[in-house]
Amino acid sequence: MRAAVLRGGRIAVRPDVPDPRPGPGQVLVRVRACGICGSDLHFARHGERMLALGRKVEGAPSGASDPVDLDRDVFMGHEFAAEVLELGPGAAEHTAVGALVTSVPVLLAEGGAAPIVYSNTVHGGYGELMLLSAPLLLDVPNGLPPHHAALTEPMAVGLHAVNKSAIRRGEGAVVLGCGPVGLAVIAALRARGVEPIVATDFSPARRDLAAVLGADRTVDPREETAWSAWAREDGRQLVVFDAIGVPGVINDVLRSAPRGTRLVVVGVCMGTDSIDPYFGITKELSLQFVLGYDAAEFERSLRSIAEGEIDVAPLVTARVPLDRISWAFDALDDPDRHCKIIVEP
Repeated sequence: MRAAVLRGGRIAVRPDVPDPRPGPGQVLVRVRACGICGSDLHFARHGERMLALGRKVEGAPSGASDPVDLDRDVFMGHEFAAEVLELGPGAAEHTAVGALVTSVPVLLAEGGAAPIVYSNTVHGGYGELMLLSAPLLLDVPNGLPPHHAALTEPMAVGLHAVNKSAIRRGEGAVVLGCGPVGLAVIAALRARGVEPIVATDFSPARRDLAAVLGADRTVDPREETAWSAWAREDGRQLVVFDAIGVPGVINDVLRSAPRGTRLVVVGVCMGTDSIDPYFGITKELSLQFVLGYDAAEFERSLRSIAEGEIDVAPLVTARVPLDRISWAFDALDDPDRHCKIIVEP
């Protein structure tokens, strides 16, 4: 089969990757759509640092530190929708050939569970074929097209961040950064009935998308700070979501946010950062880091998209064949042109 692989920081298509074969409880699927995630862009550029940091983490989730050799081909792609082609032993009770499905990106096998994220051995969604775990499959409902169903995964990240924040109706939110994760947070906040939602981003295109997804006010940080924009609201309790992930943002929030603010960090910062705890202490601020989602949040996100509660169509700015995946990785450097590019192998 054909599959895209990462090697030496560049992504390229290999025409000769052996077809995977489903084992017990697994299914072979043909990938119909796979979104390019910001974490894939991070890994292509900072893979060595990400792996090194992962090895230092104590008490990390199972599989989070699986060894990856960057000198060998690395398979990626974890935002996918696919068609079931073949059932492994014991899979028939969960699905049928021809079903359009998605799944949390985990492959169950006799030896345990392997994340479908970055791997030298587990195929991801940037290829024609891959294996999925039959017990984890979710049928794509309501005739939802594959390129929309593939956005279940990133939307679940936003839902998880909102759930972890414990934000309630009557409280307001500031979302810093309107990339795919920030937009997913905005969509989840709107679905929960949170208002007002203030969103900030340097990109006019991203600010426009934030408004479409449910932001009440969008701010260009070159013209106004998030805090002055928030000051014009009605004094509600504030929850801030950092979806930027660059050094200095957390400390700026601690210094500038109103007393009692809760800060939820969902953007992954690849640089070493520092804070002045005094800022948070004097205003009794709360700081929460979040990662990923659970199976219930993944299923809820699929249902929200399929039932029209969240419209993901505006996020898709390009759909490309596998041969153009290298172009797509480069194109995502321009936030005014692209938000979410879908690969259709």
